[in-house]
Amino acid sequence: MRLPTAVAGLSGCALLAVAASPGYQMYTPFLGPTLASNGDPGWWKPLLVSTVAALAGLCLLRFWPYLLLAAGLLSLPRLAAELSSWPGGVSVSYLQRAAVPLALIGVLAAAQSLVRGGDVGWGAAVGGTAAGAQLFGAFQVGAVWLTMPPGLKASHAVLTVVGLAGAIPALVAYRDGDPDAGLSGWGWQRSRYVLAGGLAAGVGVFAWLLTSGRTERILDLMPGSLYRHPRALLAAIGLAILVAAVILAAAAGAWSLAGGLTAAVAQVALVAPLLLAAFALAMAHPTRWFAALAGVALGAVAAALRWRIPIAAALAVLAAAVCFILYAGTSGDPEKLVTRRTELVGALLLILIAATATALIGAVTPVLAKRGAAPAVLGFVVAAMTLGGQQLLQVTYLDAAGGYASDVLEPVRHITSSATLMLVAAAGLGGLALAELFAARRAERRMTELVRREAAEAERNRLARPIHDGVLQVLALMQRHGPELGERGTELAELAGDQEAALRTLISSEAAPGGGRDRADLRTALADLASPTVHFAVPANAVDLPAHAAQEVRAAVAAALDNVARHAGPTAQAWVLVEDEPDGVRVTVRDDGLGIPEGRLAEAAEAGRLGVAQSMRGRIADLGGATTVTSRPGEGTEVEFWLPRRPGS
Repeated sequence: MRLPTAVAGLSGCALLAVAASPGYQMYTPFLGPTLASNGDPGWWKPLLVSTVAALAGLCLLRFWPYLLLAAGLLSLPRLAAELSSWPGGVSVSYLQRAAVPLALIGVLAAAQSLVRGGDVGWGAAVGGTAAGAQLFGAFQVGAVWLTMPPGLKASHAVLTVVGLAGAIPALVAYRDGDPDAGLSGWGWQRSRYVLAGGLAAGVGVFAWLLTSGRTERILDLMPGSLYRHPRALLAAIGLAILVAAVILAAAAGAWSLAGGLTAAVAQVALVAPLLLAAFALAMAHPTRWFAALAGVALGAVAAALRWRIPIAAALAVLAAAVCFILYAGTSGDPEKLVTRRTELVGALLLILIAATATALIGAVTPVLAKRGAAPAVLGFVVAAMTLGGQQLLQVTYLDAAGGYASDVLEPVRHITSSATLMLVAAAGLGGLALAELFAARRAERRMTELVRREAAEAERNRLARPIHDGVLQVLALMQRHGPELGERGTELAELAGDQEAALRTLISSEAAPGGGRDRADLRTALADLASPTVHFAVPANAVDLPAHAAQEVRAAVAAALDNVARHAGPTAQAWVLVEDEPDGVRVTVRDDGLGIPEGRLAEAAEAGRLGVAQSMRGRIADLGGATTVTSRPGEGTEVEFWLPRRPGS
């Protein structure tokens, strides 16, 4: 494990916790201040600041320790204003707007560096803690608006110092940048991540552009229609944000889309039970803090384990079951946990939800980090999806009279919708795991094939040198001087010339044996072996095989026929039968010659004559097949080659 990277990533989460716990207000976790709005006429200025900061951070992923340091320094004015009760002003707000995306990118870049460097467990833990830290920060404030929770200022100071101090070892280790933090060069893959993340950081522009008047004109509605139905406007804005975020995720790649949707669904699903836990523990400050911290720690440990995906999916299913039970156990009114201040149930629910959120995001982190997409997708695209999905989901919250309630606990009354979405997130996580498994197996097969081809090429080159220096020279010499020996010498010269040409073709071939995906008809490969003494019986339809397999079978059949010509007798006839069976191809070479005396094959092998062993058995065995030789003296010989069909062959 690279200790400085892990320490910096985890300590950087402290800065995210501070950003998610502003004083005097309830904060919804996961959405991030980069997408928040105060509705003033200068709305575009803070949005521009956060968007520019996000783009700059995504361009500088290799220098993520400097991003964490910058985020910590930019957070100091807000901390000073908070400790001194000074209002701060617009400039402090702008600095904080720039600090949050830099901190988020720094933490996720550290997680990505760990995953790409081989420390997958630690990378998943850091990525999950990035989400858990925001949840913990939100629960530092909880459901209290008008009073500052005790110890909050001191907590912010400690967390800010931890964030700054943790970045120092990484700064020393990566003074010149961390090559594992992101993709090298400026190819299309890296560029689209930067664009997707930067544009997602500015997706909050829809909240201002889609005013009721503009939306009414776009939808051709009567003026004032959306004023009377504000939820419709909220849903329209949420839908626009969600569609834009999904398009950006798709532009970043299929893995970004799948991983981003899984993380976003999980975060939308967890908002309602988090609200329930927050209000149930509204005044239980130490209990709320420790429960949130314990849940985040459990989720981080689960994310660090090898079985992070099944554990995270199991936690999501468990959380969904608990939500269904709470709904049924309170007769459809989960708010009873708030009115009765059931702190134990609230604390257990908070621990479970915090652990689920951390483990789920942690499980998704390696999938995206391997492809260099974690900072852009988990940092901004998922936040935009979550914001749009949460707003769109609210339009489904109808009360018993068919209208809408207006209080903040409204999502709690529809906690079963959240439970259903948790099950969807668990299923999505399982789908990601299967896709990863298939991708890994495909890559392994490709690597095995590449290694096999390289090994075959190396062996071919090794054999080519002695063949070229010895055998080819002898064959060339026989071809030149053979005619001087008379008629028999002329035949030997022709045979030597043919064998020399075949050997030169073999050793100069660029493709390694067994390579390529070309197909061939075995009937065509065997056709030139027919002669007045060699008779073929083949199927009417093509016998399709990989080209190299067809050539190897042809060579084995040619070797068998050569044995017939040399040993079966001058009047021997040969028959070749090709059978295309469902599970393989069977080729039988039979002759009516003298047969093979008992023990002759073993004697030939001991004497170094390996025609049957190598030219026939060896070729077919390399293809996964088998060779059977049956012979009796005076009754001819039968050689059977069996080649099984493999998947895809």
